[in-house]
Amino acid sequence: MQNNKNFSIEEKLVALTWLQHVNSKIDKIHILRGELPKEVQELEDEITGLNNRIIKTEEEINGINDYINEKLEAIKNSKNLIAKYEKQSDNVKNNREFEAINKEIEVQNLDIKLFEKNIRDANQDLGEDIQQLDLTKKKVSELNAILKIKKEKLNETIDKTSKQESELKSYLDQARSQIENTLLLSSDRIRKNFNNGLAVVKIERDACAGCFNAVPAQRQSEIRMHKKIIICENCGRILVDNSIIEQLASKSEQLEKKLESLK
Repeated sequence: MQNNKNFSIEEKLVALTWLQHVNSKIDKIHILRGELPKEVQELEDEITGLNNRIIKTEEEINGINDYINEKLEAIKNSKNLIAKYEKQSDNVKNNREFEAINKEIEVQNLDIKLFEKNIRDANQDLGEDIQQLDLTKKKVSELNAILKIKKEKLNETIDKTSKQESELKSYLDQARSQIENTLLLSSDRIRKNFNNGLAVVKIERDACAGCFNAVPAQRQSEIRMHKKIIICENCGRILVDNSIIEQLASKSEQLEKKLESLK
């Protein structure tokens, strides 16, 4: 629940700086894990896609086999009809009947040739699908082996840092509860704007420690007065002076000791 106490600007700056400190600690853990979570997810997505392709290819193979069996059955039927017509031709009474029977036999022979072509074409498609299926299964096997290794590495890293991350998240929840919603939303928005996640930075050598642009002396004086929250005119980060950082020195040291004990 949000703390409803009316904090001074200095107290708000301290709270925002502490929030940034905790967020940065969590960010370092995520950096330690590197690209592994993303790589694992991408591999899992790719394997899922390939498995779907395997299912689709197997369905196509089954369909082709059914089609070939249908054509083989059709050839069998045509040959039966030819045998029947040839038997009938032995008992024809005139040329008209003989020509009609020969016509039927010719039609069935043409059908057989067409069915045989259909089967050849289908067998070619079948061979290509079987080859593709074998390649896809081989690819899935290779990716599963890679995925297993990456998961093991990721789990190992998570195991090493999970206690620290869990502890930091409890600190984060507490820190967020001490900041009013409008400031919290602003801090979150600024963090999302930068890859390093820095929303609050101090003045270093007369410059913003976030973008390294010079901060005018008058601006620095206003920052030290803690009368209002001041942002960098160049990058938009919240600027604080060393006195704010110093107020958190003891608290930061205690957090470091706590994290060290969880290794």
